[in-house]
Amino acid sequence: MAFQQALAGLNSSSKSLDVIGNNIANANTVGNKVARAEFSAMVAGSNTGSSGVSAGLGVEISGITQQFSQGNISITGNNLDVAINGGGFFLLQLEDDTTAYSRNGQFQLDKEGYLVSNAGANLMGFTTDVDGVKTSSTPAPLQMPTSAPIAASATTEVTAAFNLNAADTTTYVAGNSATPLNRYGTSLNVYDTQGNAVPLKLAFTRAASTSATTSPVVPALDNWDVRNADTGNILTYTSGGVSTNLQLQFLADGTLYAPTTAPTVTISTTSITNPTLSFALDLTGVTQYASAFAVSSLSQDGYTSGSLTGITINNQGLIKASYSNGQTQFNGMISLASFKNPQGLQPLGGNNWSETFASGEPTTGQPGSGQYGGTRAGALEDSNVDLTAELVNMMTTQRAYQANAQTIKTQDQVMQTLINLR
Repeated sequence: MAFQQALAGLNSSSKSLDVIGNNIANANTVGNKVARAEFSAMVAGSNTGSSGVSAGLGVEISGITQQFSQGNISITGNNLDVAINGGGFFLLQLEDDTTAYSRNGQFQLDKEGYLVSNAGANLMGFTTDVDGVKTSSTPAPLQMPTSAPIAASATTEVTAAFNLNAADTTTYVAGNSATPLNRYGTSLNVYDTQGNAVPLKLAFTRAASTSATTSPVVPALDNWDVRNADTGNILTYTSGGVSTNLQLQFLADGTLYAPTTAPTVTISTTSITNPTLSFALDLTGVTQYASAFAVSSLSQDGYTSGSLTGITINNQGLIKASYSNGQTQFNGMISLASFKNPQGLQPLGGNNWSETFASGEPTTGQPGSGQYGGTRAGALEDSNVDLTAELVNMMTTQRAYQANAQTIKTQDQVMQTLINLR
């Protein structure tokens, strides 16, 4: 009697319903991947009968595989939520120091500044310098600088670009109200090594022009002195061991003749430990045309200390930290792992998988490069479960279960008929 085949069919259909039920239950689980029960026929160890053909022993579940197709990406608005758009897995360091792999990008900062999953696993990544250049090839837990502010940085360069009015030919004379010191000027704050702001006030006054010479060959030049707007003193710089007044010299076409490089100037500060501050003053973008004085750009590279105010992640997995002093610095890069055979990964629960012999060893790399998908911050990858398809599969499997049960009922009726024979 074929009770064995029917029982095998019932068991396989039951397991298939378990798989379908698990898919439906995880239809809203972030990063979940749909599973599929795969069937195979069972046959006897050797053929019987004159025809050499056996009826078979039924069916069994040969495997339950997960389909790693891309899920939809939903915007969440949380900067620490990250979705992978393409191939790859997040690397997670579990609490027992083992490594797991996941598509669930729900992360947060713990009390020590580490990026962790909801279960407390550390997100792994590469270290970078402040400009986002990768400085390591071995993934390590990503930690944000939440415990202490970034240190202050002294100004090393000031860059200014502006136009001086060529139509104004009045030479500056100290104390003459017709040529005030601050007629043309600008200002900004520079910073010493402790982060103290030091006002830098510049004034530009027309000086006497110089005539062309033949030995050495020097063209006729329009000259402007660069002064301290508070004291009126001309700024100086040292060149070849000689202190020289800082003067802007222009050719007849309004372009700058000198200085061609940024001289290093020194100003006084109110700090006891840092009484002076030296920096390069880049004025190579200055022009002299017959139009009104206008500053087109003015910048410096120093800053005071600052505390962490926010974190953003770009499509290449680079983590940028924003600080209260207006500075932004890169502070690591998310690393992704890829496998030759993702189907060989072992599910661990919690939307995590582990490496197996069948999956092969992982390779790691930067998001958005090669086989690795890009990262989307402020978004999460939805489960790739198709509820409609799962409901259809459930009905089909239910019918298969009923058919196998009917087989048992029919075999029972046949056996009852044989027993009742006289």
